[in-house]
Amino acid sequence: MKRISIVLLLVVGAVALAASDPKADVANVLRSNARAFEQHDMQTLDRLWSHGDDVTVFENGHANYGWIDYRDHHLKPEVEDMKNVNYELTDIRTRVSSKTAWSTFKYTISAEYHEQKIDGSGLGTAVLEKASGGWKIVHWHTSAPRKKPAEAPAPK
Repeated sequence: MKRISIVLLLVVGAVALAASDPKADVANVLRSNARAFEQHDMQTLDRLWSHGDDVTVFENGHANYGWIDYRDHHLKPEVEDMKNVNYELTDIRTRVSSKTAWSTFKYTISAEYHEQKIDGSGLGTAVLEKASGGWKIVHWHTSAPRKKPAEAPAPK
């Protein structure tokens, strides 16, 4: 009986340690955000993001300030209009300090948007804050590499 109690304590302790890894928790929020975007799941996206006026998003040279601005004028239209979405985050590197975490990552995305094929990749940064319901995204910034300029026409 004593041996079973010790084994049970070790298992419970290992599970508690695994569940309390803030870096892993933050990475899971970021991956869940990408999956929810792929699956057109606004309910999950709503749960993962902070809802304050302090939310900032910078993508493709455009800025959104506040959750409502981002949700209504950027996120929701893309989620509703993109088809066959494949969105992946890799190389997630996270730092946690108290109730704030920041991560850098690489991303790839492919989709159909307004009858055009999108294939993109780039780098991103996310800032999250620990709230009563877990980690919430408060800042998101992605950037894609510059496109090569078109070649000048050959002289005549």
